[in-house]
Amino acid sequence: MKYEAILYDMDGTVLDTLGDLCDSVNCALTRFGYPPITQEQTAQYLGNGAKRLISLASGEAEGSDTAERVLAFYKPYYDAHCRIKTAPYEGIIPLMERMKALGMKQAVISNKPDSAVQPLVKEFFDGLLDYAVGESKGVRRKPAPDMVLAAADKLGVSAEKCVYIGDTEVDLLTAKNAGMDCIAVSWGFRSTQQLKAAGAEIIADSVEELEKALRQYRIMRYCLNPAALRSV
Repeated sequence: MKYEAILYDMDGTVLDTLGDLCDSVNCALTRFGYPPITQEQTAQYLGNGAKRLISLASGEAEGSDTAERVLAFYKPYYDAHCRIKTAPYEGIIPLMERMKALGMKQAVISNKPDSAVQPLVKEFFDGLLDYAVGESKGVRRKPAPDMVLAAADKLGVSAEKCVYIGDTEVDLLTAKNAGMDCIAVSWGFRSTQQLKAAGAEIIADSVEELEKALRQYRIMRYCLNPAALRSV
């Protein structure tokens, strides 16, 4: 048995989206008379979807009328401004290309609204992913396992043959809830210390370390022929 699929989180894992997210949140906040927040605050508020992000940024209760008004402004504004500063982290696209060449199926699963996920995937990862999905009505967001298990099903791969890559405690818990192995990355929205405190067992501090972990996992745990990896 070996891994057959890599499931990636989006924000803070494969895409550096912090600048556009912070700018969009602050546009929504100031529109309704709230003070702006910093990028550092934005990063700590990310991971649980747009509704939770706006609740934390505004200080309003999640689902309250006031928070919902800010959210209703934020969502379409971010959709229209989500590709200004956003870019893939250095080395991510070559990594995906190499994993694709190995025959690995790849997907992105995000708590970001699906209306933003799809154009970002089309622009930056066209042809590299087999599936991508974001938050939508009627589907429980991460850390519920629903989206990642649905992705595995779409790919035709069992959960135990998937590895989940993410940058927050939400991703770690998502993988646990789905019965998947997880590799955490420290270049996103949580520090190495925060990831360790959240229970991360394997943390990659660079894309090179992530690739090394993926390759070692496949060789050591699933006895894949090392020569096949070295040839790619």
